[in-house]
Amino acid sequence: MTTTLEHLPDPYQVAREAADAIAEASGAPTHDLALVLGSGWAGAADLLGRTVWEADATTIPGFRPPAVAGHAGVLRSIEVEGSGARVLVLGARTHLYEGAGVDPVVHGVRTAAAAGCGTMVLTNGCGGVDPARPPGTPVLISDQINHTGATPLAEANFVDLTDLYTPALRDLAREVDDSLGEGVYMQFRGPSYETPAEVQMARIIGASLIGMSTALEAIAAREAGMDILGISLVTNLAAGISPEPLSHEEVLQAGKDAGPRISHLLAETVRRITDKEMS
Repeated sequence: MTTTLEHLPDPYQVAREAADAIAEASGAPTHDLALVLGSGWAGAADLLGRTVWEADATTIPGFRPPAVAGHAGVLRSIEVEGSGARVLVLGARTHLYEGAGVDPVVHGVRTAAAAGCGTMVLTNGCGGVDPARPPGTPVLISDQINHTGATPLAEANFVDLTDLYTPALRDLAREVDDSLGEGVYMQFRGPSYETPAEVQMARIIGASLIGMSTALEAIAAREAGMDILGISLVTNLAAGISPEPLSHEEVLQAGKDAGPRISHLLAETVRRITDKEMS
């Protein structure tokens, strides 16, 4: 039997149901900020404050189990020390290359918006195009290039992506670490790593960070009216930049090695954002 679009669930309604389920399970009617933890960033959640609620993401409507080793499929509600703000930590990320479509990729973002979050913090591990930024370097995302051929927007929904990544949030991050640089993130569809020629193309059109996540999530967050902070961790030099073959093990190891530094950076930045929002 052929399934028509009319019989498919409304992804925004599924996000509303997920937000309601999180509110009931966590005891928090709303959350203030959402945090997506990419490769290497998981340790930051432990530094934010008291975990009030934690659950396997698959117990909440619309969330899928992680398909990548090193990614945690856990959702957490954390009360930030000091401000009392509630942070929704999304450890479950679905990638476009998994073949489930765009809606599952941005389900966490839409759920966060439905849960009341006004700010979305997106992190990832990525390939670096600039040899001056070796593995282990965190970089603020200033803009992006969506090279997936997909979008979470439907019909004539024209969303302005100027200043997609909120400049004021990058300023707060630099208060924590004034050595942070900026770069343009380019999302490829994956799951293959990019060829040297594709990396050169990315560099020519202005990208300095390359990965397989984040861009679609940022578009969905802007559609929902959220402020966005993006931070990439360079986990490897991209193909043709590095003389060594690329491997997922290299990505995981770089994240592990940089863990203490980037966890402090992210936790302190989130704390400053919530302090400002709650004041």
